[in-house]
Amino acid sequence: MKNESSRETFGSRIGFILSAAGAAVGLGNIWGFPTQAASNGGGAFLLVYLVLIFVVAFPMLVVEMAIGRYGQANPVDSMRSLNKNPIAQHVGALVGWLGLSVPSIVLAFYSIVGGWIICFLLAAIAGLVGFSDQASWLKGFSIERNLFGTLLFYMLTILIVQGGVKRGIEKWSTRLMPALFALFIILFIYIMMQQGAIEGLKHYLIPHFDKVWDRKLILAAMGQGFFSLTIGGCSMLIYGSYLSKKENLPKMALSVTLLDTAVAFVAGLVVLPAMFVAMHNGVQIYADDGSLLSSDTLVFTVLPLMFKSLGLLGQLFSVIFFLLLTIAALTSSISMLECPVALMSERFNTKRTPTSWVLGIIIALFSAVIVYHFGTMFGLVVTLATQYLQPFAALMFCLFGGWVWNRNAKFKELESGFAEFRNTKFGKIWPWYVRFVCPLTVIAIIWASFD
Repeated sequence: MKNESSRETFGSRIGFILSAAGAAVGLGNIWGFPTQAASNGGGAFLLVYLVLIFVVAFPMLVVEMAIGRYGQANPVDSMRSLNKNPIAQHVGALVGWLGLSVPSIVLAFYSIVGGWIICFLLAAIAGLVGFSDQASWLKGFSIERNLFGTLLFYMLTILIVQGGVKRGIEKWSTRLMPALFALFIILFIYIMMQQGAIEGLKHYLIPHFDKVWDRKLILAAMGQGFFSLTIGGCSMLIYGSYLSKKENLPKMALSVTLLDTAVAFVAGLVVLPAMFVAMHNGVQIYADDGSLLSSDTLVFTVLPLMFKSLGLLGQLFSVIFFLLLTIAALTSSISMLECPVALMSERFNTKRTPTSWVLGIIIALFSAVIVYHFGTMFGLVVTLATQYLQPFAALMFCLFGGWVWNRNAKFKELESGFAEFRNTKFGKIWPWYVRFVCPLTVIAIIWASFD
């Protein structure tokens, strides 16, 4: 294990919370959550999601953050540190490498989507100032446009990561996350002033209790909560390794969970009423059978049409919406790149700036290959990362955290900064959750992906 004094840590409690929440907050919250809610009964999905996020996802988040802080190192060395047995250490290192592959592969396709969002942001600005030809090019789905957006997104991500924990990740997270909430509040007020918004709000907040026990809805809510907190994505493990031993880890994890859930909840407050505003303006949202149309491209098709129908002010708020999405995408991408950068910097004692650029460019080249072979590669890479690698990595983290990590060492880690942890209700049930409930939850998610 690394000595804590030799390792950079977050400079403040709020800096860690905003950075870790930023890693969790991404397109899954602002795009995925409202889409899932709209597709699965609105209020019923919200109710089940809120229950599962705290009953299942939160204990799993504590596992990953605890492993990271205990190891005080990158995912590979942190997993090795959990047990002194040579075989367990070898397998732990393999699990660390598996976990490390998740953010690297996710970043390869996530940056392409981030590039789309930046292009739509620039298109909205171009349209606002009258550059219609440039706006049309930025909204088109050409290889050149996709490559331009992807590389621009990588450049922003690398520039933040190269600054390190305090001067890069923490500095920008403490600016971007408040900006995210401010933009959400402005957008919510604007949307609620439009006709049709109240119907969308009712659909989102008032649950139909007959749908709460629907198997499809429960699995969708479970999967959304799982991916929303980036369980198995290594980001929380690496951010946990930068957390001081003096901090109350379960409390920090709860703060991150609350902030991440708040963003998802507020996103629903904005997007679902916006969908009903769009319907009021003649945009078709649902098919005759009640299923959501264009769920995968909702933010790129339906919402821009809604903004366009509202005139000049609507175009201005289109800029705000895509700026909001860009911020959310960046707060996640910086955590993804940080995982391999931390490993290379620690293992080979390399300087952070060139390491960030070299690794960023390597992953960007993979993204460029995907862009040029989009039809065959994009969906394949998304499926590989989100349906197979990430859930399997999460399962291995749970098994190691519950069964391989020594119980006393585990309690000692959680008691750092929270001396009474062992005697609390959470402290009494958490070890059993880690051993049984968490692995079974992940297995259920993996099983559902094959269904």
